[in-house]
Amino acid sequence: MNSKKFEEPIMVTKSFLPPLNEYVQEIERIWSSHWLTNNGHIHNDFESKLSEYLNVEHIALLTNGHLALETALRNLDLEGEVITTPFTFVSTTHAIVNAGLTPVFCDIDINTYNIDVSKIESLITEKTTAILPVHVFGNPCDVEAIDVIAKKYGLKVIYDAAHAFGVEISGRSIASFGDISMFSLHATKIFHSIEGGVLATNNGNHKKLIELYKNFGISGPEDIELIGINAKMNEFQAAMGLINLRYIENHIEVRKKITNLYKRNLLGVPGLSFLGEMQNVKYNYSYLPVLVDPSLYGRNRNELHEKLKEYNIFTRKYFYPLVNDATCYKGKLNSVTPVARVVAENILTLPIYSTLELEDADRICNILKQLAQ
Repeated sequence: MNSKKFEEPIMVTKSFLPPLNEYVQEIERIWSSHWLTNNGHIHNDFESKLSEYLNVEHIALLTNGHLALETALRNLDLEGEVITTPFTFVSTTHAIVNAGLTPVFCDIDINTYNIDVSKIESLITEKTTAILPVHVFGNPCDVEAIDVIAKKYGLKVIYDAAHAFGVEISGRSIASFGDISMFSLHATKIFHSIEGGVLATNNGNHKKLIELYKNFGISGPEDIELIGINAKMNEFQAAMGLINLRYIENHIEVRKKITNLYKRNLLGVPGLSFLGEMQNVKYNYSYLPVLVDPSLYGRNRNELHEKLKEYNIFTRKYFYPLVNDATCYKGKLNSVTPVARVVAENILTLPIYSTLELEDADRICNILKQLAQ
């Protein structure tokens, strides 16, 4: 039986909004204090709660994830080259370049879509000062292997954990690996503060410098210690994050059910494959990527992307194009990353959010089966 078009659009994601009364109750504190930004009471409460949830000693809150990542790079006083992945949102590479550093792209592992640790050492030169891996789609990198390489060559490690909020490895928070981890709290993320960024570290000196840098470098009423920027999180953002933190575990559980439904229903459909899961990882199920093999499925990724629109289903080619193919970088940075290219040209992220009804996810699966040729 042919599946019908959805009456209302099914988007690839939908931002969660908590009960309005809870948010209003929280921001009433702003009207009482008239403290809107600059480390207000809500900001500090949110910072404390995040430190507890992520089980990391120091948390810094910034206005967005991109400025958070750029701040992390600048605060580690790096020079030269940073080894990273081209299969990521362009913000990762922009942050490296904006910090005055040169990105060096390492290919990815076809089984994880993360940086291929077996290829990192061949890219290390006398100019290399750091590795910036990305936990793509919230799937954790091989943190142990990266740690070994970093220690061997004296390199810093900054994790782009934009997708990985709430992820754990063997009971250990993903935030505790590397020198600094960055989390994005953008509205489309599984956990958000409207806009926002988090830097997590167990190093108190990093925390001190981050706080200086995000506030113009001001260290006192009459002292400006370093050249900084304005990247402070305001009280309204912090209030949204503080409320949403109450719901994060429920979101993860709901998304797990939706993910399992997709995988169960689409198991065995030729040409559609999902990332596997590691036994010792607590996932957050923030994204649902599927790799399309046109020789088996009968349509390529682009054709499927367009065909699903006819059913009012909106997917995303994420990440495409590769960063090293972006107009601003093409021909300027190394681009020999064949595995990343194959994934970028065949990846499609399917709709998933905590308010997606299971019956709607089931309908999407039936349409994907129906479209197979």
